[in-house]
Amino acid sequence: MNKDYILRMKPNKANKSPTGGGEVAGGWEVRPGGMLVQKRNSDCNHIVSNIKVRVKHGSVYHDVVISSQASFGELKKMVAGATGVHTQDQKMIYKEKERDSKSFLDSVGVRDGSKIVMVEDEVSREKRCLESRKNAKLDKASKEIAEIRFEVDALAKKVGAIELEINGGKKVVETVFLGLIELLMKQLIKLDAIAADGDVKLQRRMQVKRVQKYIETLDMLKMRNSNLENMQQYQKIYKEPVSKTCQKQQEMKRINGGFNHGQVVVTTKWETF
Repeated sequence: MNKDYILRMKPNKANKSPTGGGEVAGGWEVRPGGMLVQKRNSDCNHIVSNIKVRVKHGSVYHDVVISSQASFGELKKMVAGATGVHTQDQKMIYKEKERDSKSFLDSVGVRDGSKIVMVEDEVSREKRCLESRKNAKLDKASKEIAEIRFEVDALAKKVGAIELEINGGKKVVETVFLGLIELLMKQLIKLDAIAADGDVKLQRRMQVKRVQKYIETLDMLKMRNSNLENMQQYQKIYKEPVSKTCQKQQEMKRINGGFNHGQVVVTTKWETF
């Protein structure tokens, strides 16, 4: 055999074994499984062309123009616009096999004019609808809790104002306490009616504890307010008689020269009351 011919037939070192995967000449590449497909990088000299595939959904055919190197996931997005079927609910079947969304059209032999069947996955659709309704309920519950939190913030300011008045020795009308407690109880009823899970459930629990704390604070302030009222009544009733009694005692001492002739002097401290 001619020596020059032998050299020309010697394989290129840059090329890799087809069974191991890698590059081969002519803009093709070998997948790890041994399949020969067109190379996908921009260094290839060939131009990637579009192909038209026929996608069957039920009894209707849809002609879709797509890149020959696109994935089945990209094909699903295009089919979703034409059929109204969500991409997560689609099953793409080519040559009697369901194809993964990450698989490429050319890697499984899809060419111009190929036919693909799209089947709607009822189980996936039902599962997605249930998840969507669940998320909608959680969003609604979160908004309701936010509204209640806003109302509780307003009531909390009123509770703080009452506490300042009582600390300053000012009596508060009892109906104010009853009104605030009633409003806070209504917030508890609203919170109890909200069905929630996960983080939203924790938010609801935090607001319940918060409302309960304000109700307990009002009960305590109500008792202090009642004690304050009793003290004011005692002062009003006994302040003047004590003053007059002291004046009489001082006058008797002056008349008798400071001596007490068997007279008992009242020294009760009314401040104790």
